[in-house]
Amino acid sequence: MSKTKKWLKQNSINVFYLPALVIMIFFILVPLLNGFRLSFFKWNGYSQNMKFIWFNNYKNLPGDKYLRIAFLNTLLYGFGCAIFQNILGLAAALFVDTRFKGHTLVRTMIYMPIMIANLIMGYIMYYFLQYNGGILNEVFAWFGRAPVDWLADAGRARIIITIVNSIQYCGNSMVLYLAGLQSIPDVYNEAARIDGATKGKIFWKITLPLLIPSITSAVVINLIGSLKLNDIIIALTNAGPAQKTHSLSTYISYVYFRSEKAGFASAIGVFMFAFIMIVSLATNKFLESKEVEY
Repeated sequence: MSKTKKWLKQNSINVFYLPALVIMIFFILVPLLNGFRLSFFKWNGYSQNMKFIWFNNYKNLPGDKYLRIAFLNTLLYGFGCAIFQNILGLAAALFVDTRFKGHTLVRTMIYMPIMIANLIMGYIMYYFLQYNGGILNEVFAWFGRAPVDWLADAGRARIIITIVNSIQYCGNSMVLYLAGLQSIPDVYNEAARIDGATKGKIFWKITLPLLIPSITSAVVINLIGSLKLNDIIIALTNAGPAQKTHSLSTYISYVYFRSEKAGFASAIGVFMFAFIMIVSLATNKFLESKEVEY
């Protein structure tokens, strides 16, 4: 047997990784490196004229008023959605884990919104919330109440965006927590009940500590996704009113295509990538330190 055939036989499983690896390099690594390269240029995004300006784009990041707003909004969306999604997901997992009649249907209904594209979900909710002809305002009209422009106030719009995204993706957390709950040996709960522990104590002292691996996965996944929030914002507010509901992701698109500052947008993208990576790694490390063995 030749050395090549022997190597292929020994590493046959690893060879199947190559297509996925090539796709990741082509669609993730190459655009990332190209974006980092463009962040050192002054460029409008379409012309052939590109001026190398070193770190000027990065120096201008702190002075951009709308970037500061987008960054604070990103923190709200990221951590707010992560908190709500995990609370709702854990509550749903505890509920459907009781094996009541129809629990499979309830699981499906909670998980189903994930299968809807973010942009479509945003437009669906927009028709609930719009001022003229919105479903909520139609209900208000039945009770003689004046219509409310739900998305006209930036603070209220941010909260609505956070809630909509949390409801859509709480099913993802539910699945992770349900898997964690079903992996906990019943002997711990039975021993606690024999010792006279209440359901509350069993949850706080046994169930929750043993769910830390599931909590780690759910929190990190939801946090990364929420810090990149884009489509729902576009559908609900299009970053309005007055550009006050931007996330970093939507602001990158705005700067690139509306303001025609491709280099500056690339610098924001590099900053966003570094920020999400640092936050996700720190969160993962902190939660992993809380894990217990069983």
